[in-house]
Amino acid sequence: MNRYPLWKYIVIVIALIFGTLYTIPNFFGESPAVQVSSGKATVKVGSDMTTQVEQALEKAGIQSTGVFYDVAGTQGSVRARFKDPDTQFKAKGALEKALNTDPNDPTYVIAFNLLSNTPHWLQSIRALPMYLGLDLRGGVHFLMQVDTKAVVNKRIQGLQGGIRSLLRDKNVRHAGIGRSGDAIEIAFRDPETRNKARDLIASQIAELTLQDAVDGENLKLVASLKPDALKRTVEDAVSQNITTLSKRVNELGVAEPVIQRQGADRIVVELPGVQDVSRAKDIIGRTATLEVRLVDESVSRGTELSGNVPFGSELFKVGKGAPVVLYKDPIITGEYIASATASFDQNQQPAVSIDLNGDGGRRMREATRERVGKLMAIVLFEKNKGEVLTVATIRDELGSRFQITGMGTPEAANDLALLLRAGSLAAPMEIVEERTIGPQLGADNIQKGFNSTLYGFAAIAAFMIIYYMLFGFFSVLALGMNLLLLLALLSLLQATLSLPGIAAIALALGMAIDANVLINERIREELRNGNTPQAAIAAGFDRAWATILDSNVTTLIVGVALLVFGSGPIRGFAVVHTLGILTSVFSAVFVSRGVVNLWYGRKKKLQSVSIGQIWKPGQA
Repeated sequence: MNRYPLWKYIVIVIALIFGTLYTIPNFFGESPAVQVSSGKATVKVGSDMTTQVEQALEKAGIQSTGVFYDVAGTQGSVRARFKDPDTQFKAKGALEKALNTDPNDPTYVIAFNLLSNTPHWLQSIRALPMYLGLDLRGGVHFLMQVDTKAVVNKRIQGLQGGIRSLLRDKNVRHAGIGRSGDAIEIAFRDPETRNKARDLIASQIAELTLQDAVDGENLKLVASLKPDALKRTVEDAVSQNITTLSKRVNELGVAEPVIQRQGADRIVVELPGVQDVSRAKDIIGRTATLEVRLVDESVSRGTELSGNVPFGSELFKVGKGAPVVLYKDPIITGEYIASATASFDQNQQPAVSIDLNGDGGRRMREATRERVGKLMAIVLFEKNKGEVLTVATIRDELGSRFQITGMGTPEAANDLALLLRAGSLAAPMEIVEERTIGPQLGADNIQKGFNSTLYGFAAIAAFMIIYYMLFGFFSVLALGMNLLLLLALLSLLQATLSLPGIAAIALALGMAIDANVLINERIREELRNGNTPQAAIAAGFDRAWATILDSNVTTLIVGVALLVFGSGPIRGFAVVHTLGILTSVFSAVFVSRGVVNLWYGRKKKLQSVSIGQIWKPGQA
């Protein structure tokens, strides 16, 4: 009656092993480390950097406990582990001095980091510790505001150029195009031309509102962005900034950074574990901007450094094909690039295929139509410093799709395609709030959260054992199994644990023990009604199951709602809460009954069970 088949015990043992293996990494702790990553979009960190780091540390007399190459991210990084923070600080200074010859223009980013002490054999099965949130690990918090005026201004400028090109392509004559605030004013000399222009612009650019106006003898057509188009422009700019920031933050090696929108024009950036605020601000602010420019061929190649730079042109000394003199006005910028992929040209040599959006294709055709055989360059700007990525010859009139050839190697083609796809900030931002949470405060929060869970577990265990005796002990074993599985699942999913998550763990313990209380009271009721101990155990578990299922399903619905509609700490709470419900049902019913069956199931002449005082009606 109360015997489990062998396969159920095997499932419990497997669950116990799984829970142990994936929970243990959370108790190994972390060691101070230093991460070396690329400081420029054009520089990659290869495995050979490991040797350079080891040699620099050895020369400085600093001993590390391991140097590792990490291929995560687009450019790779090298991490060196140390035994204490003092050695970590010394190593950072030594590596900055050894690897960056120019402190004002560093080639590599040297950042503080933490590395898990989990053994490699556990890491090989992805048994890793949970990520800790900002409130537990410490770190930096930035609140950044997007300059929406710059977004709108940039969009209006683009539309102004688009209208000018559209009217020229359709041979619609105008008397000048100017701006008045956020409106574009187009002057005409007769109403027929204005009507023709209005119909043309309305059919091609649907996001504009067009109104007629009069200025003296000139007739005007005033174009302004529709409210929904204006709102969408700002939203797209904020979204693009979030995407770009995510790529830059990867260079810091931050585990589970938080980059999310707040309100209409603000972005929250949280970097757990990062204590170097100035370095974090430097990385976040370093966003690349791409421009395609024509080469000023009035300056002979080879004489750029000795000759005079013409007005309207600029000399670039760094990069492939430098030195070179380029016109200041770009043909297109990175925002016009829809996609860029590494490919091969007609001679099966590495190349980069570029797709432009509609406006970009039109600008490229206009710029290259009369300049076949001339030179064109792609320039990457970082920190207001330009680096030439490539100088290519225009072989034919270029349109919305063209190739950059002469890349040399497939790796170079892949790198250039990656840079072209990376894009740039859609609008400038400024940090309106910054907050640093020290590691000591995070450690204090961890200790308090751990103690609250530990003391809560101990109090529950003491009550259950005193009130339900041996069955209370069985309930405590099931509760321990529940906590073990919950921590294991959070570690396996690499969830971010924060203070609300710890609160959810404590809540999960209370909900899990509630199921065992229902089971124990149901068994007591069966015994009170005169059933034999074996029959009471079977009926108690079977009849309590429906109640347990109903209560947990309704609570699970609330957890899923928080998970779907919540954000930030609320979402973190919902993840732990939802997983806790699933593990509590498994442990309270499946594991608890397995332990009871193992202890009492083989006793055929069972006379009594240790489940505390059973009060009967009329009993004094």
